[in-house]
Amino acid sequence: MPTIVRTHLTALRMLLVMTVILGLAYPLLVTGIGRLAFAAKADGSIVESDGRPVGSSLLGQSFDLPKAGEDDPARPDPKWFQPRPSAGGYDPAASGASNLGPNSADLLKAVEERRAAVAAFDGVDPADVPPDALTASGSGLDPHISVAYAREQVDRVAAARGIPADTLRKLIGECTDGRSLGFLGQPGVNVLRLNLEVSAVK
Repeated sequence: MPTIVRTHLTALRMLLVMTVILGLAYPLLVTGIGRLAFAAKADGSIVESDGRPVGSSLLGQSFDLPKAGEDDPARPDPKWFQPRPSAGGYDPAASGASNLGPNSADLLKAVEERRAAVAAFDGVDPADVPPDALTASGSGLDPHISVAYAREQVDRVAAARGIPADTLRKLIGECTDGRSLGFLGQPGVNVLRLNLEVSAVK
Protein backbone atom coordinates (compact mmCIF):
# COMPACT_ATOMS: atom_id res chain seq x y z
CA MET A 1 0.00 0.00 0.00
CA PRO A 2 1.45 3.39 -0.98
CA THR A 3 2.75 5.55 1.87
CA ILE A 4 0.38 8.40 1.04
CA VAL A 5 -2.64 6.09 1.31
CA ARG A 6 -1.47 4.75 4.68
CA THR A 7 -0.93 8.29 5.89
CA HIS A 8 -4.44 9.33 4.88
CA LEU A 9 -6.00 6.25 6.47
CA THR A 10 -4.12 6.93 9.70
CA ALA A 11 -5.31 10.53 9.68
CA LEU A 12 -8.88 9.41 9.00
CA ARG A 13 -8.80 6.93 11.88
CA MET A 14 -7.40 9.60 14.19
CA LEU A 15 -10.13 12.01 13.09
CA LEU A 16 -12.84 9.43 13.82
CA VAL A 17 -11.36 8.52 17.21
CA MET A 18 -10.97 12.15 18.31
CA THR A 19 -14.48 12.98 17.05
CA VAL A 20 -15.93 10.21 19.22
CA ILE A 21 -13.82 11.19 22.25
CA LEU A 22 -14.08 14.99 22.06
CA GLY A 23 -17.36 15.37 20.23
CA LEU A 24 -19.40 12.70 21.97
CA ALA A 25 -17.85 11.04 25.02
CA TYR A 26 -16.40 14.16 26.68
CA PRO A 27 -19.56 16.33 26.35
CA LEU A 28 -21.70 13.47 27.66
CA LEU A 29 -19.33 12.94 30.61
CA VAL A 30 -19.27 16.63 31.54
CA THR A 31 -23.06 16.92 31.15
CA GLY A 32 -23.58 13.84 33.32
CA ILE A 33 -21.28 15.14 36.06
CA GLY A 34 -22.99 18.51 35.92
CA ARG A 35 -26.45 17.00 36.26
CA LEU A 36 -25.39 14.77 39.14
CA ALA A 37 -23.33 17.27 41.13
CA PHE A 38 -25.02 20.56 40.18
CA ALA A 39 -28.51 19.62 39.01
CA ALA A 40 -30.11 23.06 39.42
CA LYS A 41 -27.24 24.94 37.81
CA ALA A 42 -26.92 22.46 34.94
CA ASP A 43 -30.58 23.09 34.10
CA GLY A 44 -30.11 26.87 34.01
CA SER A 45 -30.75 27.73 37.68
CA ILE A 46 -34.48 27.96 36.96
CA VAL A 47 -36.53 29.61 39.70
CA GLU A 48 -40.06 28.36 40.27
CA SER A 49 -43.06 29.90 42.02
CA ASP A 50 -46.19 27.85 42.74
CA GLY A 51 -44.75 25.03 40.66
CA ARG A 52 -44.15 27.04 37.50
CA PRO A 53 -40.90 28.57 36.19
CA VAL A 54 -40.69 32.35 36.55
CA GLY A 55 -37.12 32.97 35.47
CA SER A 56 -33.49 32.13 36.13
CA SER A 57 -31.43 33.31 39.08
CA LEU A 58 -28.61 33.92 36.59
CA LEU A 59 -30.49 36.22 34.20
CA GLY A 60 -31.96 39.66 34.71
CA GLN A 61 -35.50 40.31 33.51
CA SER A 62 -37.93 43.19 33.33
CA PHE A 63 -40.76 43.80 35.79
CA ASP A 64 -43.08 45.98 33.75
CA LEU A 65 -46.75 46.85 33.79
CA PRO A 66 -48.90 44.84 31.35
CA LYS A 67 -49.14 46.51 27.96
CA ALA A 68 -52.53 47.69 26.75
CA GLY A 69 -51.37 47.26 23.15
CA GLU A 70 -48.37 46.00 21.19
CA ASP A 71 -47.25 49.54 20.34
CA ASP A 72 -47.31 50.76 23.94
CA PRO A 73 -43.87 51.42 25.46
CA ALA A 74 -42.75 49.27 28.37
CA ARG A 75 -43.32 50.95 31.74
CA PRO A 76 -41.81 49.67 35.00
CA ASP A 77 -44.29 48.39 37.56
CA PRO A 78 -43.98 50.34 40.85
CA LYS A 79 -44.93 47.23 42.86
CA TRP A 80 -41.65 45.51 41.95
CA PHE A 81 -37.98 46.18 42.54
CA GLN A 82 -36.46 47.07 39.20
CA PRO A 83 -33.25 45.62 37.64
CA ARG A 84 -30.37 47.38 35.94
CA PRO A 85 -30.97 48.76 32.45
CA SER A 86 -30.37 46.31 29.60
CA ALA A 87 -28.88 47.25 26.24
CA GLY A 88 -30.54 44.16 24.73
CA GLY A 89 -33.97 44.48 26.34
CA TYR A 90 -33.31 41.53 28.69
CA ASP A 91 -33.32 39.19 25.70
CA PRO A 92 -30.80 36.35 26.25
CA ALA A 93 -30.40 36.03 22.47
CA ALA A 94 -29.35 39.69 22.31
CA SER A 95 -27.00 39.61 25.29
CA GLY A 96 -24.33 42.28 25.11
CA ALA A 97 -23.38 45.83 25.93
CA SER A 98 -24.10 49.02 24.00
CA ASN A 99 -20.42 49.33 23.01
CA LEU A 100 -20.63 53.07 23.68
CA GLY A 101 -17.43 54.51 25.15
CA PRO A 102 -17.22 56.81 28.20
CA ASN A 103 -16.87 59.86 25.95
CA SER A 104 -19.92 58.98 23.84
CA ALA A 105 -22.50 61.77 23.69
CA ASP A 106 -25.21 59.15 23.16
CA LEU A 107 -24.18 57.31 26.34
CA LEU A 108 -24.06 60.50 28.40
CA LYS A 109 -27.50 61.47 27.10
CA ALA A 110 -28.91 58.02 27.95
CA VAL A 111 -27.43 58.18 31.45
CA GLU A 112 -28.97 61.58 32.15
CA GLU A 113 -32.35 60.45 30.81
CA ARG A 114 -32.22 57.36 33.01
CA ARG A 115 -31.17 59.45 36.00
CA ALA A 116 -34.19 61.72 35.61
CA ALA A 117 -36.57 58.80 35.00
CA VAL A 118 -35.33 56.74 37.98
CA ALA A 119 -35.34 59.75 40.31
CA ALA A 120 -38.94 60.59 39.36
CA PHE A 121 -40.06 56.94 39.54
CA ASP A 122 -38.50 56.31 42.96
CA GLY A 123 -39.15 59.80 44.35
CA VAL A 124 -35.51 60.59 45.14
CA ASP A 125 -33.04 63.35 44.34
CA PRO A 126 -31.28 62.72 40.98
CA ALA A 127 -27.93 63.03 42.75
CA ASP A 128 -28.83 60.02 44.91
CA VAL A 129 -29.43 57.59 42.04
CA PRO A 130 -26.76 54.82 42.18
CA PRO A 131 -24.56 54.19 39.11
CA ASP A 132 -25.97 50.71 38.43
CA ALA A 133 -29.42 52.23 37.91
CA LEU A 134 -27.97 54.27 35.05
CA THR A 135 -25.74 51.87 33.14
CA ALA A 136 -26.29 48.42 31.70
CA SER A 137 -23.98 45.55 32.57
CA GLY A 138 -21.62 44.04 30.01
CA SER A 139 -24.06 41.22 29.31
CA GLY A 140 -27.23 43.29 29.68
CA LEU A 141 -28.57 40.41 31.77
CA ASP A 142 -27.07 41.01 35.22
CA PRO A 143 -29.53 39.50 37.75
CA HIS A 144 -28.18 41.64 40.59
CA ILE A 145 -28.41 45.28 41.62
CA SER A 146 -26.39 47.04 44.27
CA VAL A 147 -27.63 47.19 47.84
CA ALA A 148 -27.82 50.98 47.43
CA TYR A 149 -30.13 50.71 44.41
CA ALA A 150 -32.35 48.19 46.18
CA ARG A 151 -32.65 50.46 49.24
CA GLU A 152 -33.44 53.44 47.03
CA GLN A 153 -36.53 51.61 45.75
CA VAL A 154 -37.88 50.64 49.18
CA ASP A 155 -40.22 53.58 49.77
CA ARG A 156 -41.79 53.26 46.31
CA VAL A 157 -42.45 49.51 46.63
CA ALA A 158 -43.67 49.93 50.20
CA ALA A 159 -46.18 52.59 49.14
CA ALA A 160 -47.37 50.59 46.11
CA ARG A 161 -47.91 47.41 48.12
CA GLY A 162 -48.81 48.75 51.55
CA ILE A 163 -45.87 46.88 53.09
CA PRO A 164 -43.78 48.38 55.92
CA ALA A 165 -40.48 49.71 54.62
CA ASP A 166 -38.59 47.93 57.40
CA THR A 167 -39.95 44.60 56.15
CA LEU A 168 -38.58 45.30 52.69
CA ARG A 169 -35.19 46.34 54.07
CA LYS A 170 -35.01 43.04 55.94
CA LEU A 171 -35.82 41.13 52.73
CA ILE A 172 -33.08 43.03 50.91
CA GLY A 173 -30.59 41.82 53.51
CA GLU A 174 -31.80 38.23 53.11
CA CYS A 175 -31.51 38.39 49.31
CA THR A 176 -28.06 39.96 49.23
CA ASP A 177 -25.26 37.77 47.86
CA GLY A 178 -21.73 38.38 49.12
CA ARG A 179 -18.61 39.09 47.09
CA SER A 180 -17.48 36.42 44.65
CA LEU A 181 -14.92 34.16 46.34
CA GLY A 182 -15.22 36.43 49.34
CA PHE A 183 -13.21 39.32 47.88
CA LEU A 184 -14.18 40.00 44.25
CA GLY A 185 -16.71 42.69 43.35
CA GLN A 186 -19.39 44.06 45.63
CA PRO A 187 -22.37 42.45 47.40
CA GLY A 188 -25.42 42.35 45.14
CA VAL A 189 -29.16 41.81 45.51
CA ASN A 190 -30.76 39.20 43.25
CA VAL A 191 -33.81 41.05 41.90
CA LEU A 192 -35.89 38.00 40.96
CA ARG A 193 -35.33 36.37 44.33
CA LEU A 194 -36.16 39.62 46.13
CA ASN A 195 -39.37 40.14 44.16
CA LEU A 196 -40.50 36.59 44.90
CA GLU A 197 -39.94 37.24 48.60
CA VAL A 198 -41.87 40.51 48.32
CA SER A 199 -44.80 38.77 46.60
CA ALA A 200 -45.00 36.29 49.50
CA VAL A 201 -45.46 39.02 52.13
CA LYS A 202 -49.05 39.07 53.33
